[in-house]
Amino acid sequence: MSILNVEHVSHDFGGRTILEDASFRLLNGEHIGLVGANGEGKTTFLNIITGKLAPDEGKIEWCKRITTGYLDQHTTLQPGQTIYEVLQNAFRHYFDLEQEMLSIYEEMATADADAMTKLMEDVGEIQEILEHGGFYTIDVKIKEIASGLGLNEIGLDKKVDELSGGQRSKVLLTKLLLENPMILILDEPTNYLDEHHIQWLTNFLINYENAFILVSHDTTFLNNVINVIYHLDNGELTRYKGDYNYYLQQAELKKKQQENAYQKQQKEIAELEDFIARNKARVATRNMAHSRQKKLDKMDIINKPKEKIKPTFSFLEARTPGKVLFECQNLVIGYDSPLTQPMDMIFERSQKVAIKGVNGLGKTTLLKTLIGMLKPYSGIVIQDLFVQIGFFKQEEAALKRTALDYIWDEFPDRTNGEIRGMLAKCGLTTDHIESLMMVLSGGENAKARLCKIMNREANVLVLDEPTNHLDVDAKESLQLALIAFKGAVILVSHEPEFYLPIVDKVINLEECSTKIV
Repeated sequence: MSILNVEHVSHDFGGRTILEDASFRLLNGEHIGLVGANGEGKTTFLNIITGKLAPDEGKIEWCKRITTGYLDQHTTLQPGQTIYEVLQNAFRHYFDLEQEMLSIYEEMATADADAMTKLMEDVGEIQEILEHGGFYTIDVKIKEIASGLGLNEIGLDKKVDELSGGQRSKVLLTKLLLENPMILILDEPTNYLDEHHIQWLTNFLINYENAFILVSHDTTFLNNVINVIYHLDNGELTRYKGDYNYYLQQAELKKKQQENAYQKQQKEIAELEDFIARNKARVATRNMAHSRQKKLDKMDIINKPKEKIKPTFSFLEARTPGKVLFECQNLVIGYDSPLTQPMDMIFERSQKVAIKGVNGLGKTTLLKTLIGMLKPYSGIVIQDLFVQIGFFKQEEAALKRTALDYIWDEFPDRTNGEIRGMLAKCGLTTDHIESLMMVLSGGENAKARLCKIMNREANVLVLDEPTNHLDVDAKESLQLALIAFKGAVILVSHEPEFYLPIVDKVINLEECSTKIV
């Protein structure tokens, strides 16, 4: 049964075609992965089907009485609430029913016999809904899902105002899963989740009985949970039945077939045009030339497959520092309370290190303490005098500046053309370059921020979750650039398939944590 039909939808944004005569269908029980390069319009498409955005043309039709739950990249939380209160709101409908039932009980105190019969029926219906919906085991459900996504370690009584962006994303995802809608719509849900919690979410989605639509650049995650792929490319949606690996094979085959058809048609066009040019002036062959011209005019022209601009990351290397970049002596990291036991660590020149561990242990805090952005809770960090750091933050405030101005402000001595060239090397088109940073997709934004780091000399790169939002091509290019970089790399990532080919050492922060993991 078809749950969602999208027919002939077109949409432009900022003079750029995002969708062009696109069609899409969601069938009962399908687990769909929506894939495409950064900036192709995947989030725009989700906003259109959920009614947040009206398309320029086309029709969106949902099956009646379908409930949907949408986790996007920009959902916010209401300040002042605790995590537990937010999660309880997932069951607000049931709490409203409970209040209605309590009001009915109050009415019963003064009701006559006829009214009492009706009130008893109403109470029975509500009671059945509450029991069937698991209202009386809400606390158990909340703790189960919250534990799976790591919220219990943060503390359910913590105010959402005090949470990091990644922690807020976890709260929103947990609330959505508790709501148990008929259709889940998830935009990059694994961002900010560590390996343990990605595995938990993987198992949850594998066993999810209803349909869902998922945007993700984590190919291992996609392969495990989806059975249909829709590829968004140049405004066109193409459906592939199967996992992500099958889609890659079929998409490559389709591209080769289109290239062959294009080359064959171009050869035919050249032969027709040559014949027409040689024969249209001769009386004896004029009719033949005219016939070929009619054939040429009626021909459906096959477009040449467009080559996507792929980013080419590389990093400028600064002068060689001393052998020991950072020496940690009895280092304890933390803010109001310690996050770790005392640590003795040495980070050496040209060493490439990944830092892993469940969220909330202080991986970002450790990076900031190493490079001097935060003071140690106790202990010391000795930094080599000649260390030059390139630091990529996991989060950065949305800017009301174009990507062009963002980079130009950092490199004011460069020309307009040079700045554009720097951004283009990172895979950004003219449209992206001239757009405000705050309206760029997460991946486009990350590419602009990487551009800033790429063009300053460094002998140690400190990268906090750099692959969040990056598409497959960008991840691959970044991985190759970090392997080629002759300086040191200190990297936080939740994707082993990304960091293991790069690093020669992995630090598991769980082994030093003060928390019970």
